[in-house]
Amino acid sequence: MTGAGRRLGRAIALALGRAGANVVVHYRTSAEEAESTAAEVRAAGPNAWAVQADLSKPGTAGALFDAAVVVAGAVDVLVNNASIFPKNTVLDFPAESLAENVQLHATVPLELARRLAAQGADGDVVNLLDCRIVDYDRLHAAYHLSKRMLFSLTRMLALELAPRVKVNAVAPGLILPPPGEDEGFLAANAHTNPLNRHGSPDDVADAVRFLLRSPFVTGQVIYVDGGRHMKGRVYG
Repeated sequence: MTGAGRRLGRAIALALGRAGANVVVHYRTSAEEAESTAAEVRAAGPNAWAVQADLSKPGTAGALFDAAVVVAGAVDVLVNNASIFPKNTVLDFPAESLAENVQLHATVPLELARRLAAQGADGDVVNLLDCRIVDYDRLHAAYHLSKRMLFSLTRMLALELAPRVKVNAVAPGLILPPPGEDEGFLAANAHTNPLNRHGSPDDVADAVRFLLRSPFVTGQVIYVDGGRHMKGRVYG
């Protein structure tokens, strides 16, 4: 699982471990947090390994997959969670920012999914999206565009990798405050969804687990957002 040392990634990794799965905890710079996550998974019974890779660099996804296979054996579940969240608009983001976002949010998940499918066995891919892919996050435009691409890849891969590999996604909403914000951010923005509250990382982890244990569900997106995605659609 990519980006599993902190925040949502940690919650999902721990939930999978509690469900009995061995977990490869990928991280870029959060070595201490990743080792802590792996240790907590092991305490629950399964095995876990922390594996470092800078996925912002082209060509590193394959090396990460190979490293996971070395420590854990064949990979049957891939959770693409690693993410960045830079502030910029469609009028000012540099080409480099768009390329960096696409690399991490679309190219890497695609490369890892290809590698999982190439094993020739049954498997699952779950991509982490964002509830605002149907609306518009104008202050994080490069991020928004790349997550829209990952949404399309989710649907395309669900068709291309069937019947052996199921491909689904989870789109969180108001779950954790963005980097640089505190818990007050959640209370201040609770009004933005119909349920008028915020969720928890465990809500997202539960959605991931649902998709993994559902043998007849593929190509779907579960919005864990209190209904926010229904409030406005930029894309029809």
